[in-house]
Amino acid sequence: MTEFSTMGLPEKLFARLQDMGLNDPTPIQARAIPHALNGKDVLGLAQTGTGKTAAFGVPLIAQMMQYGRKPAANTVRGLVLAPTRELANQIADTLKGLTEGTPMKVGLVVGGVSINPQISRIAKGTDILVATPGRLIDILDRGALDLGSCDFLVLDEADQMLDLGFIHTLRKIAALLPAERQTMLFSATMPKQMNEIANSYLQSPVRIEVSPPGKAADKVTQSVHFIAKAEKLSLLKELLAEHKHERALVFGRTKHGMEKLMKVLDKAGFAAAAIHGNKSQGQRERALAAFKSGDIKVLVATDVAARGLDIPDVKHVYNYELPNVPDAYVHRIGRTARAGKDGSAIAFCSPDEMEELKAIQKVMKITIPVASGRAWEAMPDPAAPVGKPGGRPGGRRGGSKPGGQRRRGGAGSSSGQGKPQGGAPANAQRRGQKQRAR
Repeated sequence: MTEFSTMGLPEKLFARLQDMGLNDPTPIQARAIPHALNGKDVLGLAQTGTGKTAAFGVPLIAQMMQYGRKPAANTVRGLVLAPTRELANQIADTLKGLTEGTPMKVGLVVGGVSINPQISRIAKGTDILVATPGRLIDILDRGALDLGSCDFLVLDEADQMLDLGFIHTLRKIAALLPAERQTMLFSATMPKQMNEIANSYLQSPVRIEVSPPGKAADKVTQSVHFIAKAEKLSLLKELLAEHKHERALVFGRTKHGMEKLMKVLDKAGFAAAAIHGNKSQGQRERALAAFKSGDIKVLVATDVAARGLDIPDVKHVYNYELPNVPDAYVHRIGRTARAGKDGSAIAFCSPDEMEELKAIQKVMKITIPVASGRAWEAMPDPAAPVGKPGGRPGGRRGGSKPGGQRRRGGAGSSSGQGKPQGGAPANAQRRGQKQRAR
């Protein structure tokens, strides 16, 4: 089936899809929805940005429309679990759009905000509850929710829930659900531990894979700058200044580091905000709203924003610090070039990040084009004797050369000819010229 009109959907739901501009299903929707409508468990492997929310939302809503009665107090009919508050919010917004004009209630429970109003909102019964695992456990521990009559379970971005350490929480939640239910699990990757979850949660699932792991969107132009850590900030400012009126996402590893970077950029005249785990839910929502509206142009984030967020017209993604997990890189750059638009993904690689870069390129099965600099040489083994294999004269690190010269980003082309790579900013080229003159 390639069109929503051939799927036998309720007329009201089909009309809502058209009103929302969803005329033709994406590949994951076209393959998952018919099986889910038939009551099958579904294991879907697809990257973010492929339309997974509608892939499980449409069949959930279509089946619930047949109930003809309201859910009982303190119960839910369908439970959707997501790893982050931002993704949970986005899923809830999409489901509310799909159920507009119907008596169906979509609830949301996430951390970072007061729990009591959330308990009050779900007390009268909820058709579909979207939740983060931690906050859901808090509510269950208070006896404010009964999962015994839940007919549907969806685990979205299940691999990230594993990465965030939710495995024990998921087991606890699963024990409270009825054995007779329909379950759908969506994941971008399939690590070994995911097999355990799939076997525990799913019954004879239909496996659907529409996008191979590690594949970036076709219209993302990728590049890497080999640059010393101390010079990353000046290069970032220079690149951001070249497109000051376009949206840019800047990713890094730590909450404190990204908060500090945001303040430096803001002081330098860039309209910037940050989202990370130390921000309250309200702060994160305000930052995202300002970014979406265009009031701010630079959003600095940890990997909390790498998955699921559908922010229109993000033109540039900067990997200011490379992620420790290669798949996170794919999710980060997936924030640009959405809905068929073009986008660029620029990575900064310092000497201590070469292993991360190699792992990323191995997963993606590509060599990322070089924008400036040369690939850093392997870090020496501190235990190796000087002058022996594995050691370097004087124990120099990070691509240092004999005579005390330290190669920096922009020092030359990857071919070693000393010419700046095409597309390198002027300052990066000047840094390389100064280095060669020493």
